[in-house]
Amino acid sequence: MLDAKGLKCPLPVLRARKAMKQVPAGGVLQVLATDPSAPADFASFCETTGHALLESRQDGETYVIRLRKAG
Repeated sequence: MLDAKGLKCPLPVLRARKAMKQVPAGGVLQVLATDPSAPADFASFCETTGHALLESRQDGETYVIRLRKAG
């Protein structure tokens, strides 16, 4: 899990990109973020990288985003 709460765009996506290097192909990374642009940013990130956006939901003030690594 990657805790990106309190970080502003583009830091949550940049941290996720780095964290995904440690995730095996087909593995899942969960990201917690508070930046309101995070859902759209991660949707774009997945479109450009080929990773799958499994979940993007809001839980209170936190966005819970789950990504599956391509491959």
